[in-house]
Amino acid sequence: MSETRHTISVLVNNQPGVLQRVSGLFGRRGFNIESITVGESEEAGLSRMVIVTTGDERTLEQVQKQLYKLIDVIKVIDLSSHPMVARELALIKVSAEPSMRPEILGIVETFRAAVVDIGPSSLIVQVVGDTHKIDAMAELLKPYGIREFSRTGITAMIRGAVK
Repeated sequence: MSETRHTISVLVNNQPGVLQRVSGLFGRRGFNIESITVGESEEAGLSRMVIVTTGDERTLEQVQKQLYKLIDVIKVIDLSSHPMVARELALIKVSAEPSMRPEILGIVETFRAAVVDIGPSSLIVQVVGDTHKIDAMAELLKPYGIREFSRTGITAMIRGAVK
């Protein structure tokens, strides 16, 4: 069995300590969380966690069973087993003296990103897309000097029909 990346949606009660219990479950079982995003869902009082982890099918099955044992967990869905839309956002602060800005703006335009702040010697670029797009953009901006890099982690949904 091979290690695969799994994107899991977990619908939970919006209560203090739920994030800690969910992340603790992963840690105790030796499952790594590559990324986790949490926010309000379409239902009042419920939050949705989108967790990216790696493992074989057996590992995923174990994770799902363990999650359902937590009292505040309502629903667990393996999004990656369906066609899905997955996005993350990154903010990248790049060294940018005025003479270098046209080159950097060319990269920003190519990636359909946006400059969200301009300082005397830096720019902050916002890029939204899949993990590969963000990695590729960061790689192209490295030669200019990345001063700070912050990314959200993946959020995702199943495509098409309502689930």
